[in-house]
This record gives sequence, C-alpha cells and structure tokens, in this order.
Amino acid sequence: MTRVAAVDCGTNSIRLLVADADPATGELVDLDRRMTIVRLGQGVDRTGRLAPEALERTFAACREYAEIIKAHGAEKIRFVATSASRDAENRADFVSGVLDILGVEPEVISGDQEAAFSFTGATKELAGRAEDYLVVDIGGGSTELVVGRESVEAARSVDIGCVRLTERHQPSSPATAEQVAAIRADVSKALDLAAETVPLTGGPRTLVGLAGSVTTIAAIALGLEEYDSEAIHHARIPYEKVREITRSLIAATHDEKAAIPAMHPGRVDVIVSGALILLALMERVQASEVVVSEHDILDGIGWSIA
Repeated sequence: MTRVAAVDCGTNSIRLLVADADPATGELVDLDRRMTIVRLGQGVDRTGRLAPEALERTFAACREYAEIIKAHGAEKIRFVATSASRDAENRADFVSGVLDILGVEPEVISGDQEAAFSFTGATKELAGRAEDYLVVDIGGGSTELVVGRESVEAARSVDIGCVRLTERHQPSSPATAEQVAAIRADVSKALDLAAETVPLTGGPRTLVGLAGSVTTIAAIALGLEEYDSEAIHHARIPYEKVREITRSLIAATHDEKAAIPAMHPGRVDVIVSGALILLALMERVQASEVVVSEHDILDGIGWSIA
C-alpha cells in the first residue's frame, strides 16, 4: 500500500483525502477526508482575479491540512486546483502561497484533466459491471461531463457552476421566475456546447453525479437528519425527486434552506444554481435517476499518485 494525500481546490471548497491505496484490490482506504468552504472563486467571474480575503481563507485551510498530512505521514502529496485558479490573472500568488505552506506546487489543471480524474474516482470501484457511464461533476465554477466505460471516451468542461451562476444572476430567496429562467438559459447553452464533444443522447447510460450540490440533494431526498456519506454513497435519486427538491429550494427563503439538517452553511446561497444544473442535465439526457457518488476527483487524484 502507498499512503497518499490528495488536495482538490475548487471554486467553492478545498478538500483533503489522506488514504492508503491498494492497487491489488483497487481500493482506497480513507484515513481522513474533509472539506472546507473557502469560496476561492469569490468575484472571479466579474473581476478575473482571486480576492485577497479568498486567498487568505484558502491558505488558512492549507495550513490546517498540512498538519493533518504530517500527522498521518503521507508519502506522496498532490495538490490539484481547478476552475477559479485556472481563470484568475493573479494565480501566481495562489501558487506561491500553497508552495510555501505545503511544499508542493499546485497543478492548475485543464477541464479535460479534471474530467478524467473525476471519472476515475467515481467509477473505479464500479469497474467490471459493463456499463456505460455519464459522470457529471458540478463544481463551483465549472461542470465536467465525462462519458466512458472503463476509461474516458469523451469529456468536456463547461463554465457553469453553482458559485459562478449564483454570482452572475444573484437569485433571491425565494428565487424569481426570471432569475430561474436566466440560470436555466446559461445551463442550456453550456450543455449545447458540451454536446459537441460529449454525446448526451443516443443510448442508455448510468448517470453518476458528483460533488456538493448533488450530494446535498441526495441528503435531502433521503431525509437525513445530518450529513451521512455512507448513506449517500451510491444512493439512487429518481428524476421526479430531483425536480421536487429543486422546486422547493427555488421557493424557499434563506432561513428555510439554512434549516435543512444536511445543508452545509456554505452551500445555502448556491444550492439553487447547483440543483438547476443537475435537473437540466437529467432532462437533457432523459435520465430516470442519478447515482450519487461520494468518490470523485479526490479519489482520482489519489490513484494518480499511488
């Protein structure tokens, strides 16, 4: 076994996985898996730059993660940064800060690389079932769509994410019909773009959904009193339930969304946009359900260094 530490720094959150990788069984044994909402992408869609306060929140989380990695004695570390840091003019400030704290340089990966990691993480333990998968990873700044069976056959990253769309359209709580229509229009355009590369129709595929918007919807659908990753992992949420939850989130006040037991405080203001992305995709591909995976880009990064 190899003890690895994988860090995924996205637009909304930064996440850490410390695990023992066993290539013989295809299993990652978690030692520590955690997530911190840092909102690194605050204002990036508007300004093109990472805000100083967003960088400091991210560096504070990195300092915490450095202690955890050291305590577990991880042999290898890989830090991957995605949408927000890809887009930012001042990403050199981000790179140097992470290097100082963790001793590794963050890799600002492309959307295609992000998609490949997400696919590996989500499907590796499902390998051998002879299924075609459509993996959707709804992030803060971008959404990755990947089709494949045992490996990636087509992938596309598009610039729709729960933070980006929320900052762009500023949906109120409850959201108005006009705000919802504007978000859905952006999502539709992005899916049209993705469909140029990734076949979204034309055959039965298992839709696998990743990341916080999807897992939060799953937690609501399952009626969880608190977030339970074991209950959520590989839960199958019907389209009708996703539509029902999306409509209820659109109609909810801020306090009503915050009072949902499994809702992370940092996700309250962006969950409507995330839900609308998932719902629109399910409608586009005519998916009867989404299989929710807690294993995602973090696991893919872990396997890449095992």
